[in-house]
Amino acid sequence: MKIVSSREVYKCGLFRVSEEEAIDPGGFEIRRSIVRHLGSAVMMAVDGKNRILLVRQFRLPATKYLWELPAGKLDEGEKPLAAARRELKEETGYTAKKMRQLMDVFPTPGFVEENMVIFLATGLTKGEAHPEADEKITQKIVTLAEAEKWIKSGKIRDAKTVAAVLYYSRFIANKK
Repeated sequence: MKIVSSREVYKCGLFRVSEEEAIDPGGFEIRRSIVRHLGSAVMMAVDGKNRILLVRQFRLPATKYLWELPAGKLDEGEKPLAAARRELKEETGYTAKKMRQLMDVFPTPGFVEENMVIFLATGLTKGEAHPEADEKITQKIVTLAEAEKWIKSGKIRDAKTVAAVLYYSRFIANKK
């Protein structure tokens, strides 16, 4: 792919937006507004009883409270694993002895550059949460079966959470 033009049209602390024109290898011209984002780390914290830690918070773009896995954006130059450890502690108070990457996904590749790296966090120890000033987070530990029911019923609608729970259910939980 060859970028023909790129112009930044907006910038804030969370992301920036650019207007891009490109030509793909076949000569097809593409024009897009792209949300540029440093990426996110997502933590699927699973305790010794195979239960999953979920958080609930109000999401302004969705205009709803959503149940989801803890997650947060990467800081400039930060590696996804470091962000995962930091965000898990900040949002929930938990620390994990082990973290391993489960998935690496693009949640909205049509117009958002954001890449989400989803980690399985195990060997959990509870501590005190320190969410950011604009975060009001509640948490709940649910069984895998309950999380699957919540997905099926629409109680969990967050895409990263749906993907991670179903991936874990299909490829990890039954292999233990």
